[in-house]
Amino acid sequence: MLLLKKLSEAAGVSGCENEVRNILKEELKEYADFKTDALGNLLFEKKNKGKKPRIMLAAHMDEVGLMITSILKNGFLKFESVGGIDDRILVSKTVTIGPNKIKGVIGAKPIHRQDPKERENALKIKNLYIDIGAKDQEDAEKKVKIGDYACFDTEFEIFGENIVKGKALDDRIGCFVVAEILKRNYEVEICGAFTVQEEIGLRGSGVAAYQLKPDVAIVVEGTFASDVPGTKEEEYNTVLGMGPAVTTMDRSFIANKGMRDRVFEVAKKNNIPCQPRRTNLGGTDGGRIQSIGEGIPTIVISVPTRYIHSPVSVADINDINNTILLINSLILDYQERGV
Repeated sequence: MLLLKKLSEAAGVSGCENEVRNILKEELKEYADFKTDALGNLLFEKKNKGKKPRIMLAAHMDEVGLMITSILKNGFLKFESVGGIDDRILVSKTVTIGPNKIKGVIGAKPIHRQDPKERENALKIKNLYIDIGAKDQEDAEKKVKIGDYACFDTEFEIFGENIVKGKALDDRIGCFVVAEILKRNYEVEICGAFTVQEEIGLRGSGVAAYQLKPDVAIVVEGTFASDVPGTKEEEYNTVLGMGPAVTTMDRSFIANKGMRDRVFEVAKKNNIPCQPRRTNLGGTDGGRIQSIGEGIPTIVISVPTRYIHSPVSVADINDINNTILLINSLILDYQERGV
């Protein structure tokens, strides 16, 4: 899990994924040929080009976060969200800002100074600020600038029984899974991308797929697990510990039925736990990839993850390992039987 720890703790808000990209390039330089495109996608080719089918693997490097929009005279920083973040989870959280990783705390007016009506409503971003301990605007401007990104300051840890917690598990888990697959050798052509800017509109994946032109694509994601108090069992999306989840439909994507059925067949044949993703909420790079060129048969396989798009997410190590096993088995099946 050392690589996953590095990936989780790296800063990589949408549009500023370079730290994550550098970790992956260093980790995988012996296993594949890499290049970075104009948008920032890290494209890769295994050293067996030309052996059909050509299979694309994709996982996005970016995470939701914040961007500094102004520096006040008193040295506090105002900000906006980058990607989908619930305003209610922000107050009192710690962040790191910019390339120098300046520490900050998200603050708000003390509850003692709020009138009764204010206390009844969740705080909005416009009511929040980041405190970096600056004396005034001049002092703050020596440390940060407008346009700097801020990400949650969360340490990755293993806790409980084979459970991990950390920030940005959507989709650093996917990056980790794809990286582990790239370390293996196959008799088919493996290509793909660690993509950028998924959280702000699936921007990188279409550019990557257009360049790579695969026969099929496998998108690896972290999807929300809803097996928590307050959610009825019939409303669960995925459940921790029940294996990787296979998407039928979300707001950006409808799975290729043949590919979806094949994933479940391969899982059953190899005794790998697997579950359907039960809701159609959210969107993934799969929606963009499948519509490129003449169309690309695509499947999305996800690791169930609690509390995504927040300062800390939770996932099951067994689900991560079983996702690696499932994708490895699926590639071997394509190797044996073709598309």
